[in-house]
Amino acid sequence: MRKLCVWVLRALACHNCRALKCRQRTAKVSQKLGDFMKQDLIAAALSLAVLSPVAAVAQEVTLAPADPQPKASALAPGLAVNYATIPSNVRSIDLARKSLERRSEPGAPIAGLSLEDTKGGDKVLTSERAEQVAADISGFIKFDAAGTYTLDFLSNDGLQIAIGGQEVGFYDGVHPCGYVGEIEVAVPQAGFYALEATYFQRKGTACLMMEIGPDSDGLELASDDIFFH
Repeated sequence: MRKLCVWVLRALACHNCRALKCRQRTAKVSQKLGDFMKQDLIAAALSLAVLSPVAAVAQEVTLAPADPQPKASALAPGLAVNYATIPSNVRSIDLARKSLERRSEPGAPIAGLSLEDTKGGDKVLTSERAEQVAADISGFIKFDAAGTYTLDFLSNDGLQIAIGGQEVGFYDGVHPCGYVGEIEVAVPQAGFYALEATYFQRKGTACLMMEIGPDSDGLELASDDIFFH
């Protein structure tokens, strides 16, 4: 109920905004409300939001910096990726991971987590295929300062991602481009943090994005220049 309050208020705030972030926020609200939608529940959420505003984030987790820290001179921009072709009946991270374990091949690094929803027929990430793709993604994300950050991800289809030894996103199954769910992370020191992700796309369009900010209201698409491998 508390998270619902914030999603409703965000939709109202973005109603007349045509910027990409606002359109994404509105899509996020629609996606989440679809799980709860009833008129009386929305009215109750709006009332509660006015009386008790709260942050729509998961419980904070503490990330572990890479140990040892890699030398910046030894890293290349972007994230490493291995690809596998998945059968058309794969609809879960577990099955996608099994395809990767059976046979995968390295692909060109991806610039970052900034793939907006594609058009049908577009190739998935840097693979040679437009459909039935699984990707094992690895590398590092660089935080310039210690502190608390809010993260969120969008995926189409499934995504499981860990940073600094902590799972920070999981959105299984086959679905349109949608938000995974915000999470608050504590970064104990500036530096590099290991990133590992499993992603798959079954058919149609694809997206894979990360947002980062100091809090829910400050979320922005993560710049490609913070990812390395």
